[in-house]
Formats: sequence, structure tokens, C-alpha cells
Amino acid sequence: MRKVQSLTPLLPVLLAAQLLLTGCTSSPANTPNDASRDAETANLQTTIEEQHVLIAALREEKEQLDSQVSFLENQLNQAASESLLMTALTLVELIANQDFEAVALYVDPDEGIRFSPYGYVNVSEDLVFLPQELETLLQDSTVYTWGGFDGSGHPIDKTFAQYYDRFIYDQHFASPHLIGNNTIVGTGNSLINLSEVYPAAEFVEFHFTGFDPDYGGIDWCSLRLVLEEQHGSWILRGIVHDQWTI
Repeated sequence: MRKVQSLTPLLPVLLAAQLLLTGCTSSPANTPNDASRDAETANLQTTIEEQHVLIAALREEKEQLDSQVSFLENQLNQAASESLLMTALTLVELIANQDFEAVALYVDPDEGIRFSPYGYVNVSEDLVFLPQELETLLQDSTVYTWGGFDGSGHPIDKTFAQYYDRFIYDQHFASPHLIGNNTIVGTGNSLINLSEVYPAAEFVEFHFTGFDPDYGGIDWCSLRLVLEEQHGSWILRGIVHDQWTI
């Protein structure tokens, strides 16, 4: 009798072949992980675009703020300049009226005020007075040495009243030809060293261009009031007379 061969040993081979064919024909195009990565990339791209828009808006806002700050700074500088000029105009009127009690109110109680007969401020020779001394200087009969005369070098020995007539208010500086707001107007042979002696100060110059046409302008003269801002107020640091020097 012929024996029928058993199929049992062939079943594993047939199942493996079927699984292989199934894997080749039914694999999906995109796995769940691929779809998730695509979504994250799209979200990231959207976020980047939104950030670019935000950065552009912030830059525009910064430009507007910078413009506003610049405008306000200009306004503050203009206000400070006007305040400086107004203070100087007040002081020159007080000096014209010889009201040194009022002038003393603008003088620092510790630093005092320096008087310079010429444009070059000589810190070793120019005299300095405290406010309480300034109040009574016009009545003081003491003869002080205020430096040396230009050209001769002879000592300037005068009372304050005499010095006032010659080296402070020798012209009507309350009504000058020109006013220089932080600007040197009168220049000659003398070195002007205001910025070195008073590095934190500003000044207003009251200037006469000259009086006798035959002199061609060399008879000019100026009075410079040197002021420094302290705690929102202007203090008078120096009174500098200037003229043509040899």
C-alpha cells in the first residue's frame, strides 16, 4: 500500500513565504512617527514666521521710541540752554546794578567766585571770594592785587570798586552788541582756557565788537559769566573780563 506523505513539515515554510509577501504588498506609505515629525516641522515654521513678524514690529517700535527720546533730549537741552541764558541775563542786570548781595546768592558757599581780568584764567593769581565776602566787597577799602596788567605786567592793585569799574563793568554789558551762548565771541592774542579751568561749567559772553571805527575792532571787550549746574540750579563760578591783549 502507498503511503501518503505528511504536510506538517512544510507548514512553517509556507507561512514564512506568506508573511514575506504580505510585508511587501501592504506596508503603509507613512508611519505615525513620520506624520508627527511633519506636523512639528510645520508648527516650528509657523512659529519662526510669527517671530519674524514680531521682531519687525519691535524694530519699528524701537525706531519710534528712539525718535521720541531724541526729540525729548533736544527739548531738554533747549530748556537747559534757555535756563542758562536767562540766569546769565539776570546776573548781568544784578552786576550792572551793583547788587552783589543778590549775586552772592548764586555763588557756591565753599567754592566761591573767581575774578579774571583777562580771557586767560590764571588760577594762581586770580582772586576768589566767598559769598559772604562778596556781599560787602564794594564797600571794602582794601587794595587787592588782581593779577598783572597786560603788556606791562605791572600788578593790578585796586579796591573791588576800582576793579569793578575797570575789569567787570567797564561797558554796559547788560545791552551788548552780541551774546554768545556757550560760544566765544571776542578773540585776540590771549589764550582762552575756560574749558580747562571749568570743565563742568558753561558760560555766556556779553560782547561789544568795538567803539572807534579807526581801531578796526581791536577795541572790543567782553564779559563772560561762567556758570555750573548743581542740583537743578545754576551757580556762578567765575566772572571773566576780556579784551584785545598784546
